[in-house]
Amino acid sequence: MPAKNALKIYRPNSYYHIYNRGVDKRTIFNNTQDYAVFLNYLKEYLSPLPEKHPQRQIAVNNKDYKINDYQCRNYCNSVILIAYCLMTNHFHLLIKQTAARNIELFMRSFATRYTSYFNKRCQRSGALFEGPYKAVLIDSDEQLLHLSRYIHLNPSPNLFKQPSSYPDYLQHRNTSWVQTQDILRYFKSENQSSLSIITNFTLDS
Repeated sequence: MPAKNALKIYRPNSYYHIYNRGVDKRTIFNNTQDYAVFLNYLKEYLSPLPEKHPQRQIAVNNKDYKINDYQCRNYCNSVILIAYCLMTNHFHLLIKQTAARNIELFMRSFATRYTSYFNKRCQRSGALFEGPYKAVLIDSDEQLLHLSRYIHLNPSPNLFKQPSSYPDYLQHRNTSWVQTQDILRYFKSENQSSLSIITNFTLDS
């Protein structure tokens, strides 16, 4: 993982690499249900309010999981998810915030909620994550593109083994609460499809 960013610099209308891992590098996802709950929480926080609760289930690896309803604060249009990848003991999020403290409020609520779920399900107590989340400010277009690639390459060599936003970038899926255009706009070409360009960019080592 990238080095820890001890001092978080919050700016409006800026991109951030948000990541964290389990305490002592322990797993934070034991099974597909845990992945499903984490993703459903993202969906609830980031989806438009009218669409937040109509379907109380989410699919992981072609299996549907029913999720308990919960009225949480909504961050649609204030926290924008660009890319993500969930590994067994850590996660990566590429996020854009529209106001200076949106990420801080969102992540505090999100991490507390998932920790509460995980501890209850596993009959444990205490911290789940290795300290507060890390937030690295993205300073350039080059860094933004590199980070999207880094996140999607995390499950290498099998890029589809772990839950991620990569299928959305390949147009295999259209997740309403994942905004791909902020990355795909760099890959428009008259002579080549954006799909082939993004594939070549991601896999080019």
